[in-house]
Amino acid sequence: MTDTNQELASFLDSHPEVTHLDVLIIDLCGNAIGKRLPASSMGSVFRQGSPVCGAMQLVDVMGNTDDPMGYGFSDGDPDAFAVAIPGRLCPIPWVSGNKAQVLCEFRGSVDNAPLWYEPRQVLKKVLQRFESLGLKPRLAVELEFYLLDAKRGDNGAPLPAVSPRSGLRESSGKVLSLDKLDEFNDVLGAIEAACRTQHIPTTSMISEYGAGQFEVNLQHQDDVLAAADHAALLRRAVQGVSRSLGFDASFMSKPFADQSGSGMHIHLSLMDEAGNNVFDPNQTDGDLRLGQAVAGLQATMAEAMALFAPNLNVYRRFKPDEFTPVTTDWGDNNRSVAFRIPPSDGANRRIEHRVAGAEANPYLVVAAVLVGVHHGLTAKLSPGDKHGGNAGAEVDPALPLTLWRALESLRDAKTLADYLGTDYLQIYADVKQAEFDAFLADILPREYDWYL
Repeated sequence: MTDTNQELASFLDSHPEVTHLDVLIIDLCGNAIGKRLPASSMGSVFRQGSPVCGAMQLVDVMGNTDDPMGYGFSDGDPDAFAVAIPGRLCPIPWVSGNKAQVLCEFRGSVDNAPLWYEPRQVLKKVLQRFESLGLKPRLAVELEFYLLDAKRGDNGAPLPAVSPRSGLRESSGKVLSLDKLDEFNDVLGAIEAACRTQHIPTTSMISEYGAGQFEVNLQHQDDVLAAADHAALLRRAVQGVSRSLGFDASFMSKPFADQSGSGMHIHLSLMDEAGNNVFDPNQTDGDLRLGQAVAGLQATMAEAMALFAPNLNVYRRFKPDEFTPVTTDWGDNNRSVAFRIPPSDGANRRIEHRVAGAEANPYLVVAAVLVGVHHGLTAKLSPGDKHGGNAGAEVDPALPLTLWRALESLRDAKTLADYLGTDYLQIYADVKQAEFDAFLADILPREYDWYL
């Protein structure tokens, strides 16, 4: 038996009640898609893989394809094979107790090779660039989300969650409130328990600024692919648990115009072959290499904005004085900058990348962050002075803080293209442009109010 075959056999011995397996792929938009197999077909996923339309990695947020670069309609929409990733088989605790899930990668139906346009493969390609430097990234992901009422308001607008304690709808947040954690303990505790069951290593949970807004922190990982897997699977767990308990949950960046936005923050350090953090100021050139890494992030922020902010809504986060980056500044223990150096001892010194929206694809976000760091180190860039005050008072006009400008910056990218490939930037931009065009195809209600 292969390792994955043995994994399935051991799992079924421990969970004889399981009758169905959800085969998961994380698509370009960061959504979990796939199919459900009965027990009689589970083994195929752990051997040759289960056939799934390969172009599903190139659909927009609604699951539609626009035939980007001829993948979809033009090539006959061929199947690829979804093959189980070792260590990613687990129960699904928010549904009836007879279902499990496994995260998969696509393999080509002819040559069994990975699909070049799968986001997880894009991240793998970037990670390989660090091998020649003798460095290994270490990172953790933080994700913010809103708990919502399962019902919708006028025109489908979200409604804040109703407090289980008071029966009143949430109207404002209480940042770092332990009382809010207690108030929503049933659902938050169930999320934490589900993550334990699914081996998603959460560390802390925080009440955030928005009404019903919370943050979940994930453990630092030496395995960067695992860290991105955990972020993708966390979103599925949060939404699945919330819906099973009568709530809804959303990682939409800005579900409420008057409330704070939700982000995906990446905490990154670099380890040398001896396991030392090269950003540690006690290491040779620790400060220099930290600055070079930050400078690379500064240099690539505009190019990568469409990966960090993949839809129209995300750009509503980027406003002055919102603790959301609107410049390329960096600084020590300063939440107004894009690249924050949190307080820590030298061994845990790291960069907090604060740009991405919560709904962005975690593989692509991490890939773009690593591109910036690698570029800064190899090109020996300088970050300029740290910002000690409010860096978010005014928007940097050079940043592409609209979707259309961000897609233009992605198509024109030079550094990002060197790492991710020109074809990937084109195919991603084509998918998101088609999504945006489809979004604007219908007349919006405000057009009647303003222009009729």
